[in-house]
Formats: sequence, C-alpha cells, structure tokens
Amino acid sequence: MWSWVGHRVTGVVIFFFLLVHVLDTSLVRVSPEAYTAVIGAYKNPIMGLGEAGLVAAIVFHAFNGLRIIAVDFWKNGPKYQRQLLWGVLALWAVTMIPFLIRHLSIVFGGH
Repeated sequence: MWSWVGHRVTGVVIFFFLLVHVLDTSLVRVSPEAYTAVIGAYKNPIMGLGEAGLVAAIVFHAFNGLRIIAVDFWKNGPKYQRQLLWGVLALWAVTMIPFLIRHLSIVFGGH
C-alpha cells in the first residue's frame, strides 16, 4: 500500500530534518558566527523548495497518522480505509495549495 510507504518515507525525512536542525542550532553555542553563516547559506531558492517539500512531508505524515489511528481504533476503520486515504489526500491538497502559493511567492518573488 502506497500510503504505508509514504508514511515511512515522510517519517524518515522528518527525522533527518530534526537531526540537522538540532545540529545547526547547536552551532550557536559553539560559534555564533558559524551559526549565522550556516543560516545564511539556507536562504536560497533550492532550500526554499526543500522547505516546501518538508512541509508537504509533515502535513502528509500528520494527516495519514490520524487516518492510521482511525483505521486501528474505529471499528469501521478497515472498511473505510480507502475513503479515509482519499480524505487525507484532499486535506493535504487543501492545506498545501495555499501554503505553496504564499511560500513560493516569497522564495522566488521576495515579498
């Protein structure tokens, strides 16, 4: 099932982001100048696209996690798991489209 794969992949992506986030934030204790340099390196369009991908992963992982809870703990969950997946995808799209419009306009337009 692709939702199973997606949930695992997004979980790994989120884990590695958190690992990098902790490491780069810890630089502020070692060298504030190094921290400032690293954060400055993040301010480019490629990282902006990466941020969009990260938000997409987090949103899918969160909504799909709620679907998994429903399938596991609701007696009719297994019966409606396919409809719940379509609901997850719809909620994901409704959440991501406005975010992407705003975020990408900032990344590529500067406003």
